[in-house]
Amino acid sequence: MSGITKAFPGVVALAGVDLSVRRGEIHAICGENGAGKSTLMKVLSGVYPHDSFSGQIEFDGEPCEFSSIRDSENRGIVIIHQELALCPQLSIAENLFLGNERSRKGWIDWNRTNHEAAELMRRVGLRENPTTQVLDIGVGKQQLVEIAKALSKEVKLLILDEPTAALNDEDSAHLLDLLRGLRAEGITSVIISHKLNEIVAIADRVTIVRDGSTVETLDLASEQVSEDRIISGMVGRDLSSRFPPRDPVIGAEVLRIENWTVHSPAQRGRVVVSDASLSVRRGEIVGLAGLMGAGRTELAMSVFGRSYGVDISGRIRKDGEVIQTRTVREAIGHGLAYVTEDRKRYGLNLIEDVKRNVSAAGLKKFAPRGWVNDNEEFRVAEDFRRSMAIRAPSVLTSTGTLSGGNQQKVVLSKWILTDPDVLILDEPTRGIDVGAKYEIYTIINELADQGKAVLLISSELPELLGLCDRIYALSAGRITGEVSRAEATEERLMHYMTRGQERSA
Repeated sequence: MSGITKAFPGVVALAGVDLSVRRGEIHAICGENGAGKSTLMKVLSGVYPHDSFSGQIEFDGEPCEFSSIRDSENRGIVIIHQELALCPQLSIAENLFLGNERSRKGWIDWNRTNHEAAELMRRVGLRENPTTQVLDIGVGKQQLVEIAKALSKEVKLLILDEPTAALNDEDSAHLLDLLRGLRAEGITSVIISHKLNEIVAIADRVTIVRDGSTVETLDLASEQVSEDRIISGMVGRDLSSRFPPRDPVIGAEVLRIENWTVHSPAQRGRVVVSDASLSVRRGEIVGLAGLMGAGRTELAMSVFGRSYGVDISGRIRKDGEVIQTRTVREAIGHGLAYVTEDRKRYGLNLIEDVKRNVSAAGLKKFAPRGWVNDNEEFRVAEDFRRSMAIRAPSVLTSTGTLSGGNQQKVVLSKWILTDPDVLILDEPTRGIDVGAKYEIYTIINELADQGKAVLLISSELPELLGLCDRIYALSAGRITGEVSRAEATEERLMHYMTRGQERSA
């Protein structure tokens, strides 16, 4: 790709980007949110047709002009987006050949469909029945279905946009092994990822994109390329510390959860959170560590207006007094806020503008007599855009067009507007690059410095260790350990997260 330039109204997304990928390599593309990584790959795969950008694409030594995704797929270029493009109600086999059906005399040949699907599934290590509905398999297996679908199209160049963002460690490791196997078969892969440890482990070369331009391409085979080296290229500066400094001033206890038990709404009788007790003080950042399925999100959502779970028991104390949080409205009224781990599904209205999203949880502030004061709503949203450094041309910009880091700032702004005493942050930096993470960390520290109590859920142990004053560990719905900042190590937390031992004194 040579001199690729792509503009949208009000912003130049790509400015003369060059990219060269060798046959049979795993080539990583790194950069901050909004750097232009996904846009570049959409140009390559025909999502953006050739007449919508300038520059040249050459594939297998021949110039290419793709008018659609089908054009690029006919050349062997297949893209797998971060948001998987599968039909949940259809079977795995039906998804694999959707738009590319195995038919005979105008009728679908189901024997051939299922037989070829089974062979493709075997190649990617998927041991399900081809007739299994996609909604009945996990996200990790759905990712494998997408790769098998690409193989059915005789892929030569496979593009994966954040393929492990929603996967647990086991599924991520399996996917990376699969990419190594495809490399051995001669299939070229381009991978976009914020997980730099995975990039260092699997990529042959990495191209760094910053502010819509190519910065450099590093050869991981011949150079000693560390995560810090990639970070400095991404952000344009050295990050001597990935976490901003903070001197905590911890006050009185503001929230205490006692003997909290939650049952699954889908499987009656199954306990998801069992007899959990924890506390948070003003000005304190308390972490919640646990493996996938430990019950961290279920605990947070059940506390916040019983958004999850049935047969919930236990007590919540705010400033020493027992409170009820039976609805989200009640929880907000008591000064609680919850930033969901899935901002696109539960945290934001992506088709609405920044202004409407910021005001959503505190709308009554702008409508004292039942009518929304548009001017005041605009002014407050604009104040947040500046103070939170939300990179958007205007608060009237559609939220869905913003990068992940900026969307997360909009979610935080929405809840800060409600002036909460307690902020529950569930994976606040998921899918966000290291530069944007540092900005989110700074905001979290500032909230604690203002006397807010912060309960932070994260799957990244270095993040918990770098931010938190205390950390609780969960295993199978039970709190199995509590450690202070001074005592916390990854090994100790993992011990509590995996062993399921009773909570220490």
